[in-house]
Amino acid sequence: MARFVVCASKDFGDVSGDDLTVGRIYEVLGTEREWLRIVDDSGEDFLYPAASFEDVSLTEDAAKRLHDALHRQAA
Repeated sequence: MARFVVCASKDFGDVSGDDLTVGRIYEVLGTEREWLRIVDDSGEDFLYPAASFEDVSLTEDAAKRLHDALHRQAA
């Protein structure tokens, strides 16, 4: 099942958060230690600190619908 998070902070220190929107839901493509790989508002995937996001709990059906919607939007 796809994993989704909501951006809770763009205060990353040395990492730019210009391509994120606080309150927006992002799909997690992968994790690397304390970092999340997500497709940000630029349409590219980057690593961001996991501490700046909160997990979003969705049913399997809702997660699939959101995943499909985000991928249609990106196309």
